[in-house]
Amino acid sequence: MTPAAATLAAAATGHGFLSPTGVEIAFVLVGLATLGAAVITVTTKQLVHAALWLVVTLGGIAVEYLLLTAEFIAWVQVLIYLGSVVVLLLFGLMLTKAPIGRSPDADSHNRWVALGVALVAAGALVWVVVDAFRTTWIDLDGPVQGSTEVTGAILFQHWVLPFEALSVLLLAALIGAIVLSRRDAAAGPDDTKGQQR
Repeated sequence: MTPAAATLAAAATGHGFLSPTGVEIAFVLVGLATLGAAVITVTTKQLVHAALWLVVTLGGIAVEYLLLTAEFIAWVQVLIYLGSVVVLLLFGLMLTKAPIGRSPDADSHNRWVALGVALVAAGALVWVVVDAFRTTWIDLDGPVQGSTEVTGAILFQHWVLPFEALSVLLLAALIGAIVLSRRDAAAGPDDTKGQQR
């Protein structure tokens, strides 16, 4: 089907840019809520609250995948990110005895530099994605794009190295949290009392 025929077919069904469907409205609303949770995640000064808002952010992304009919990727998002990464992050916070309340040390006062880096990174990401998929068309007669078959083939053909690098990074974070907690325990309670005096 050519792009012109697809446009005519979409116009014939009555759905266009100015008449969104319920799924499209839900997609935008969930996206705005997810964006708000992500902003709170990086701006709050309480580390535990940041981790919990990260749960909301990653859950919102999983809902977005469900709305895009990519059920397999949505459940992978829930199992890997919500079930593993956030739990690992919370364990790291607990093992390193992170402060529960507001932490003034969490703010390095480099917000404008961080905002500039974030905008440059976002612009580069958008440019790379648009450039990579500008001429890509979805094969409607082939297997569903969010299916297990297509996702598994893409993951194990093109994304094996980043997938394994992420697992090594998570393992290093867990080992680092254990080492830091053991170092504090080796100091002993008497040493910490002497330091407080």
